[in-house]
Amino acid sequence: MAVSTAYAAGSTAIGTARQWLAAGVCDVVIAGGTESFMTPTTLTSLANMGAMSRRVDAPERASRPFDADRDGFVAGEGAGILVLERAADARARGARIRAHVSGYGASADAHHPSAPDPGGAGAERAIRAALADALIDPDEVAHVNAHGTSTPLNDVTEARVIRRVFGERPAVTSTKGAIGHLIGAAGAVEAAYTVLAVQHGTVPPTANLDSQDPEIAVDVVAKDARALAIGAAVSNSFGFGGHNAVLVVTGA
Repeated sequence: MAVSTAYAAGSTAIGTARQWLAAGVCDVVIAGGTESFMTPTTLTSLANMGAMSRRVDAPERASRPFDADRDGFVAGEGAGILVLERAADARARGARIRAHVSGYGASADAHHPSAPDPGGAGAERAIRAALADALIDPDEVAHVNAHGTSTPLNDVTEARVIRRVFGERPAVTSTKGAIGHLIGAAGAVEAAYTVLAVQHGTVPPTANLDSQDPEIAVDVVAKDARALAIGAAVSNSFGFGGHNAVLVVTGA
């Protein structure tokens, strides 16, 4: 099955896989996202919308989530896939379980074709729905892999939502600083990063974060990776059109 929820598509696919397994529809689901969209038309369209960085003199430094000098995202291509099955089935066949996708929440802003709801109400609903699905409290979450696009609007709004739901506790990162914005594949690749963070107890740093925007009042990991015991982590994906999808990942 294909899903089309913009930048949230990969996370939506993984969340749907979780629901299918819980309902007994499937025994194993291969879920994720892929993206290959580098054409003059798509890139020009995003640039004309003001979504992409114009830091052409230093492209390797252009994607800078949560930085005071961010000016847009850097588009990328890629793919991310997770193989999901019920834990009991995985143990029965001797599989190596890296982590559990323990919760999924989704919502729609219905605010604007491309801009996030400045109040972040839809994003907050998705996060709280995912936590409720996972049966965990916000203070149990040690790490958030943020949507963190490096755009002026998203990063401030998302940080406010993270602060509202979780307070100052979780270590926040955006892997888009290192790999760019993978569009439809973003959520799936970031879910894989979140799984690895939980498995290895390490939060990757947010690349190119030199001076954190003072409006972003959350603990963003920068410069160096941070060793951290992570019992539960959250991966946020917020797409154009108001599509929000959030995954909760817990340790195996």
